[in-house]
Amino acid sequence: MAQEEENRITVERVQADPTVGLTRQQVDERFAAHADNYKVESSTRPVSEIVKSNVFTYFNLVFLIIAILLTIVGAWSDMMFLPIIIANTCIGIIQEVHSKKVLDKLSILNAPQTVVLREGEKSQIPADQLVLDDVVEFSAGSQIPADAVVLEGELQVNESLITGESDEIEKKPGDSLLSGSYVVSGKAMARLEKVGRDSYISRLTLQATKSKKGEQSEMIRSLNYLIMVMGIIIIPIGIALFVQSFIYNEGTLHDSITSMVAAVIGMIPEGLYLLSSVAMAVSSVRLAQKKVLIHDMKCIETLARVDVLCVDKTGTITEPGMHVYEVEILEGMDSEHTTALLTDFVQAQSRDNATMEALQEHFSKGSGMRAKEVFSFSSETKFSGAIMEDGRSYVIGAPEFVLRSQFEEYQEQISSYSSKGYRVLVFGEYEGTLSRKPLTEPVIPMGLVMLANPIRKGAKETFTYFANNDVEIKVISGDNPLTVSVIAEEAGIAGAERYVDASTLKTRSDYEKAVEDYTVFGRVTPNQKRMLVQALKEHKHTVAMTGDGVNDVLALKDADCSVAMASGSDAASNVSQLVLLDSDFTRMPAVVAEGRRVVNNIERTASLYIVKNIFSMLLAIFSVILMLDYPLEPSQVSLISMFTIGIPSFVLALEPNKELIKGHFLTNVLVRALPAGLTDFIVVSGLVVFCREFSVDLDCLSTSCTILVAIVGFMILYRIAKPMNTGHIILMIGVVAGWSFCMLFVGDFFGITGISKQCTMLMLIFAIITEPVLRYLCTVVEWIYGKVHALRSREVQA
Repeated sequence: MAQEEENRITVERVQADPTVGLTRQQVDERFAAHADNYKVESSTRPVSEIVKSNVFTYFNLVFLIIAILLTIVGAWSDMMFLPIIIANTCIGIIQEVHSKKVLDKLSILNAPQTVVLREGEKSQIPADQLVLDDVVEFSAGSQIPADAVVLEGELQVNESLITGESDEIEKKPGDSLLSGSYVVSGKAMARLEKVGRDSYISRLTLQATKSKKGEQSEMIRSLNYLIMVMGIIIIPIGIALFVQSFIYNEGTLHDSITSMVAAVIGMIPEGLYLLSSVAMAVSSVRLAQKKVLIHDMKCIETLARVDVLCVDKTGTITEPGMHVYEVEILEGMDSEHTTALLTDFVQAQSRDNATMEALQEHFSKGSGMRAKEVFSFSSETKFSGAIMEDGRSYVIGAPEFVLRSQFEEYQEQISSYSSKGYRVLVFGEYEGTLSRKPLTEPVIPMGLVMLANPIRKGAKETFTYFANNDVEIKVISGDNPLTVSVIAEEAGIAGAERYVDASTLKTRSDYEKAVEDYTVFGRVTPNQKRMLVQALKEHKHTVAMTGDGVNDVLALKDADCSVAMASGSDAASNVSQLVLLDSDFTRMPAVVAEGRRVVNNIERTASLYIVKNIFSMLLAIFSVILMLDYPLEPSQVSLISMFTIGIPSFVLALEPNKELIKGHFLTNVLVRALPAGLTDFIVVSGLVVFCREFSVDLDCLSTSCTILVAIVGFMILYRIAKPMNTGHIILMIGVVAGWSFCMLFVGDFFGITGISKQCTMLMLIFAIITEPVLRYLCTVVEWIYGKVHALRSREVQA
């Protein structure tokens, strides 16, 4: 793409004859100048860059150095951490490559063949073979492949996926056509004005496919922060431990390296990333079974934390199609005759828009009278008409355009229906001669037809669920704000009576005030949708956005969590983090529940990993200050981690959990982990000091420390696993039994040795005091946290 931009040269524009088109030479010149309708490339990273970014990380470098050092001294059994590191890296690569493939498949434009006129001959060619100034022919069903201008003929164009407006727009000679819109009816010749990278659809594609960089969920940000802090700390501590052991304590190279590695590994939560990745992957599978596709697994957490959900009216609150709810035959008209006449009239019309589809489905049994001439709906005249076999002309359309000067006479009656959220159409007999121009003669009104998009089944329960869970709903629509407000109120959306016409919002401050004051936004343009999302985020809200059209793409991209309906455009589906495959908005509570399960479970199991990190860091600093050898070996740290952290964390992380997410991830984790980490440090450092005073062998000390740390680990696991049910009891028995088996029967592999009577007695004393120390430390930490939280709450209120 960059190369094409560099080689691009300015081409002389040609106003080709609409009956002849470009010559072959002119087409070749445009291809040479890169003025063709080439498909823009995705702006995602190449696979090679994704692999590099996941492999060449700071911590992978640390673990590589550790592995090399252990290899030098032949400590093979101490490298049990490597499979976890490899798994972490592979999962990261697979996730990103999958995301890249999804984004690269983004195909907003799906117009494989276009009729083009060249040298006086028409032919069908692929859309990417068109060039600037080509003369093309559009007819019903065509999708506009590049920005163009109408030369001859007229078209009815649906730009709803581009602009969000559901009405068809009439295009006459001189009018512009946006790439990505559809031709509903008519036939016209047009000249391509902007192709390739310059077209509207291509510019949108490039913006939509740019991967979000630097935007991460709170949990991932917290994990990265922990990793960054520990990454800074391990270097000086690791160097200090090695120097102290090898130089000052005159230890062997093998012992100095293994003791340093044990401390460094203990300070890195290497399994926590793997746990979160696996938990989210399992959630993706579970959601896929509920017809929900996850593009970005981090959105599972984000959606569980959102406090504002932006929705559209059509497709989210209501069903996509229209439905006839009520018919009123006006006073003085025969009900049976008028209904039959209306049915014959409707059945004569072409089924080219949602309104006529709804009318034909409702009015199906008429008298059989046919139409002599039919006039399809026009966005300019706002009516459909027909001259029937009885020689009379009839019309149906918008009251203001059909009744004209008579509108005031029926305004109150029509407004009463409009205030209920209905779209009102007037059916009547035209006293003049019908043409494709606006009506000039009076119309005798015969009946009113009330239509609306039906409220989705389960929509009310879904919005009630969000209201009960402190999620505010904002309705953002391109339709009339009053109509949207009425429908939103019917769907049970709180505050639906507070609505505003977005066309009145001019400045950024207008948007920032409006998002706090109003619930319903009508007449919203695609760019305004984006500005509303940005204004909500500036107010520190976590924003989720639902959408189904190209007009939603940029707002979806800016939202913290984007949700698309699969029944909408490919663009919205591919740029969103989450896609409802059956376009059923009532799936959302299940997605939120899945997010809560992941966040709450990872939050509590993360405490197990952080206990190890706090303890290892404090013990390493303690060893450096007192010039002591680090008492644990890498294999012993791996043994403790396996049964007190690894296995139980994966089991607990996959449990059901629908509790509300409260507080901040990192704070909650530290409050749970700090007491256990301090308990580990107090009892192990105490044991080390006493064993040194009584000249206990270093191997005995290592085994005793392994037992003590495991005891504290099982105690904190018991606290985190509460309430104890049958599954949790089996888990506790299983991990204790597994750890005991390894200690007794494969102890040599983990550096476990027999311990002396003197060391056993000291170990028992410190084992006994672990429970009261942990209990009192939990009480103290929770008391301090409560005081700090209360103080912050008062500051916020002030």
